[in-house]
Formats: sequence, C-alpha cells, structure tokens
Amino acid sequence: MRERILSALNREMPEVDFEASDTMVDDGIIDSLTITGMISALSMEFGINIPYEEINEENFNSLEALEKMIERIQKNA
Repeated sequence: MRERILSALNREMPEVDFEASDTMVDDGIIDSLTITGMISALSMEFGINIPYEEINEENFNSLEALEKMIERIQKNA
C-alpha cells in the first residue's frame, strides 16, 4: 500500500519529497494546502472519503501514518 500512496501523491505533487521525513507537517515540508491536495489524491486513488476527524497533523506527518489512516478508513467503510 505504501507504494500506491507514494505513487498517487507523486503524480499530484511531484515537487514534494514525501519520503524526506517522518514529521512532514512538523518540519514544514507540507502545509494545509498540500494536505488538501493529498486528501484529494488519496480519496481518488483509494475510493474513500477521509472524514474530518481524520484530518490532523498526526495522520499526515508520514507515509506510515497515512497508510494506517487509509487502512482504518477502509476497515470502517
């Protein structure tokens, strides 16, 4: 799943190195506008709706956190 996440994000935002950090939000690698784009890309790629309560810094800080969030959303769908 990690490769699928990375592929979807790199297609939409090739200028962002999503593997550079495990604290992407905290390190300022991504901001709220980037997160909005990530939500769109991941929603399209995985056919999911990311609930408002899942949109927080913790879930978008790393690829591992994104993977866990997507698995959680898919499990609860």
